[in-house]
Amino acid sequence: MIAKESDWYKKIWSLDIKNQSWVEDTRQQTDFIIDTLGLRESQRILDLACGFGRHSLELARRGFQVVGADITNDYITDAENAAKAEGLNAQFILSDIRDLTFDQEFDAVLNLADGAIGYLENDNENLKIFDVIAKALKPGGKHFMDICNAEYAELYFPSTSWEAGENALSLSRFEWNRETKIMLYGGKTITYGDPLVKPENFFGDPIRLYTHKELEGILKERNMVVKQTYSNYYGKAETPKELQLMVYSIKL
Repeated sequence: MIAKESDWYKKIWSLDIKNQSWVEDTRQQTDFIIDTLGLRESQRILDLACGFGRHSLELARRGFQVVGADITNDYITDAENAAKAEGLNAQFILSDIRDLTFDQEFDAVLNLADGAIGYLENDNENLKIFDVIAKALKPGGKHFMDICNAEYAELYFPSTSWEAGENALSLSRFEWNRETKIMLYGGKTITYGDPLVKPENFFGDPIRLYTHKELEGILKERNMVVKQTYSNYYGKAETPKELQLMVYSIKL
C-alpha cells in the first residue's frame, strides 16, 4: 500500500462516505455517548471533525446545543442544509480544528470515528488537537474519543477486513509501522449493484495511533483525567484484542 501525502486529510473526503456501513450505527452510538457521559438536554457539545454531521444532527434532535467543525466544505454545507431542513439547534463551522479558539465553552467535546486524532503532519501537530479539546471544555467538562488502538495494531497488522451493511460492502486494509506508530488505512466501498473496477494503485491514509498509556499522559498534561475506556459502543472493556479504543475523560 502506498502512503498518501502528509496533508491527505485536506483532500480525500466526499459525501460518498454516507454509504459506509458504519453510518447505520449512528443512533446507537449516540445513545451510548449520552448515557456514558451522563449528558443532559440543552448542554453544549462540540463535535470535532464532525464530517457531514451525523452525530451532531442526532444530538441536536435530542435537545442538545451542538457545534460541529470540519475542514471539508461539502460536509459542512450538507450538515447545515440538514439542520436547516429539520429546524435543529446546530451550528457548523468550516475550519481546520487547530484554528478553533473556544475557551471553556462546552460541557462535552467529541472526536468520533477518529475525529482527526492522529491525522496531522507530525506528532507536534497532532498534539495541537488535544490542546483545542482541553481549552474548549469547561472545568468538569467531558471528552469522548473513538479511535484505533495502537496495541491492537502492534499485535495484528497487517490485516484485511470487510463489513456488509444494508446498502454497501466496506473493504479495509491495514498496515503498521512499529517505529513511527503510524497505521496505513486503505478502504473501498462497493455499493450493491455497482460494477466492480480494480484500482490501479491502493493508497493508504497515514494515521498516528496511540496506546491507552500514551493518551493518559497526553491528557494529564492538559489537566484531564481518563475515567473509563471501551472497545465498542456496547460497553465492552478496552482490550488490545480489539481495534477500537474509546476513551472517556474529564477536565479537572
